[in-house]
Amino acid sequence: MLRYCGFLILLCCGLSGWSRADDQPDVLFIAVDDLNDWVQCLGGRAGVHTPNLDRLAAQGTLFTNAHCAAPSCNPSRVAVMTGVAPHQSGIYHNGQSWRAAPRLRNAVTLPEHFRSQGYRAVGGGKIFHALSWIQDAYGKQQNEARLWDAYFPSADRPLPPTLWPKEAQAKTNARGYTQWKPIARTRDPQIPRPAHFWDWAPMDEAESGMADHQVVSWAIDAWQGRKGQPVFQAVGIFRPHIPWFVPKKYFDLYPLEQVKLPTIRENDHDDTSPVGQGFCRRQWHTWAAENDMWRGAVQAYLASISFADAQLGRLLDAVEDDARQRRQTGRQRKTIIVLWSDHGMHIGEKTHWEKFTLWEESTRVPLMVVAPGVTTPGNVCSKPVSLLDIYPTLNQLCGLPQRDDLSGESLVPLLKDPTAKRRTPALTSWGRNNFAVRTERFRYIQYHNGDRELYDHKRDPHEFTNLAAGDAESWEQQLKELAQWIPRETAERVP
Repeated sequence: MLRYCGFLILLCCGLSGWSRADDQPDVLFIAVDDLNDWVQCLGGRAGVHTPNLDRLAAQGTLFTNAHCAAPSCNPSRVAVMTGVAPHQSGIYHNGQSWRAAPRLRNAVTLPEHFRSQGYRAVGGGKIFHALSWIQDAYGKQQNEARLWDAYFPSADRPLPPTLWPKEAQAKTNARGYTQWKPIARTRDPQIPRPAHFWDWAPMDEAESGMADHQVVSWAIDAWQGRKGQPVFQAVGIFRPHIPWFVPKKYFDLYPLEQVKLPTIRENDHDDTSPVGQGFCRRQWHTWAAENDMWRGAVQAYLASISFADAQLGRLLDAVEDDARQRRQTGRQRKTIIVLWSDHGMHIGEKTHWEKFTLWEESTRVPLMVVAPGVTTPGNVCSKPVSLLDIYPTLNQLCGLPQRDDLSGESLVPLLKDPTAKRRTPALTSWGRNNFAVRTERFRYIQYHNGDRELYDHKRDPHEFTNLAAGDAESWEQQLKELAQWIPRETAERVP
């Protein structure tokens, strides 16, 4: 019996790409908040400066058609960390406590699973949902101390204190809600302005005091200080989440007069569903466009991306330096690196801002995997994949026991061969019974009231033309095939 079990272990490790003779690989698990598909390696829209994201992508496999499970922080991150899709858990929005869901009450999260297999699991920054300026139900942190061996700065306050621009005059009340005087505002104070936290400004304060810098400094120390036990280390970078307050040198990368605005079309929503339009923050866009604030907002988002990229660069430098030192001392160990963003981000596309829709800019995310011995540097995969696939992928790569409670499927076949067959499209849900299905060519959206949208990305990458609203009969077969992927049963929303 023992001989048989040993054979199974060897077989699993062989299938994962690692031999039992190797040390179990360390895992560096990097989450970047609100990072959309503007990064250079995904097309470089708006002339973004992302050398470190591009550098990491070039070391392994870049997925150019990756999508979130939900276009909102809490449901997306819960889906990644538990491996359970929102429509199966009932976690659809930010204010929900994920452990209250019956399906997730006993769910084994990624760090728990790795710890059960001999790993030390440490984390820092935003991995589960949290906000630095809101501590009420919407922004409350959703981390759990019992999941981790250690957490920075602490498991119940996963975000370090935020550094605010002096002119913001930020004040935090007893409930943990921070208010400040918006810096990005029009000359006429009578013009109604959207929420104060949709704000941006260059900062003169020291970069070392910023929360993300602190998290990455911790991550560097933790990585370089790891011992013989294999490590699962999660690092959460908060920018480019709003407010876009980052050092001035990152704004200087993008002279305002050179900033390019996203492409939009007048009357774009004439053929979209009223349900989808209801998710859209067109008032935000009207304020930005009519008050000549749009270009400044794009500049600030780009600056925030480049700030996050610089923090990633500090971490990658440390990882590479650590690898060199370990080679010299004979303590070399394989490292798997996974980088993902929880959802996309509209910066005016389809006259919308932030996420919370089922269109491309809300769901498409950067996803890159480096797995020595499995991935080939510079590989690019255009197959539709989901962030739900991260859990089973890491499970297989590290040779851990297979789980039958995960919604996604392993990406290892695509890591080995980016052209490998993959039948399953990427599925995204927003709220209950609103879904988007993404294939290599099409995006199909079906709302709770039966409304449909169909976009052909081969001819219409901006999703300007809803084929389901035009000559729908010509596309009926395609609509029927895509609709088969819409779940027939969905979990009730939990409190």
